[in-house]
Amino acid sequence: MRFSTLLISFLAYSSFLLLVVFLVIKEGNPEIGWRKYFLNCPSSEFFSLSLQMSFVSNRRRVIGITSQVLTILVLSEICIAIDIPANFVFGDSLVDAGNNNYIVTLSKANYVPNGIDFGRPTGRYTNGRTIVDIIGQEFSFEDFTPPYLAPTTVGSVVLRGVNYASGGGGILNHTGELFGGRINLDPQIDNFANTRQDIISRIVPEQKLIPGQLFVGTMIARFRLQLTRLYNLGARKIVVANVGPIGCIPYERDTNPSSGDNCVVFQNQLVQLYNTQLKSLISELSASLEGSIFIYADVYRIVEDILQNYKSYGFENANTSCCYAAGRFGGLLPCGPTSKVCVDRSKYVFWDPYHPSDAANVIIARRLTDGDLNDISPMNIRQLSAV
Repeated sequence: MRFSTLLISFLAYSSFLLLVVFLVIKEGNPEIGWRKYFLNCPSSEFFSLSLQMSFVSNRRRVIGITSQVLTILVLSEICIAIDIPANFVFGDSLVDAGNNNYIVTLSKANYVPNGIDFGRPTGRYTNGRTIVDIIGQEFSFEDFTPPYLAPTTVGSVVLRGVNYASGGGGILNHTGELFGGRINLDPQIDNFANTRQDIISRIVPEQKLIPGQLFVGTMIARFRLQLTRLYNLGARKIVVANVGPIGCIPYERDTNPSSGDNCVVFQNQLVQLYNTQLKSLISELSASLEGSIFIYADVYRIVEDILQNYKSYGFENANTSCCYAAGRFGGLLPCGPTSKVCVDRSKYVFWDPYHPSDAANVIIARRLTDGDLNDISPMNIRQLSAV
């Protein structure tokens, strides 16, 4: 069976949540009618960190990843005359590939020194590639997935995938209001629905000062509806990564000076509260949504391990931004043209006040792809791709 894979990854500007979702559109579904468009296609297997939509064939697989403010990657293998692997990504600044370049917002990264190791600024919030860029390369995708709002992402280009992620976006529709423009998860899913229909027609501050418990409960309730909506659209294999230790990012360290050299305890406690409820939600959905497979990725553990043992990973700095302008940890101002940049980006865990460096992203991506049961359970992404 042909597959289109969907990966969802959410990460708020101050969090490390990562989620993965895989979608399978059942063959022969009269509402979709994919089959008549994909004929004479030899069967083949396509694996990727993402959600797979089944088009035509006799095999079915799905994978995906997401983080807390938002990120979805859909990887597809569409059969026309040849096999065309495609990625569809949803999320926030962790995986935004340039959508915010085209909207009025304070959250942008299309300026130097962002992209210094990519060759140019592209709108990615890091010095090089995002986690999903790296995973896509691992699975031999020919190119990076283009942003949905780019004027060139039209026609046959969408057959190779679309990136819907938006810096500042989130699970809740009021997430990121301080940035002005941004695309939250609900409209990102709407955009995916538009792309889906187009393919068919063409080819055949977030807490709002509410108590932590209430805030987390609101997030979980909303996320339940969104994941269920994806299931109803055909998602079947879903990898959900929890939120990382956001109390350790440079922004939180600088805005909470009383913590000294330590991570901010309250923020990490709130994250752990969310992660506990998230894990219960994943178990609940896996049991109640027939035919679904949910995988729990412990991103908190992975990032915490990197921070506590950073020297063993080859890093020299685990608490300061490589791209910095102000603050003891370089966390008071976003990375911009006037910022200073560290000489060796590979030695820093953090690229800017909120985001991992390319080097850190590589480690996270590898452990999600090939990690043991302590990192991602009951199986890793590579194992899931073989299910």
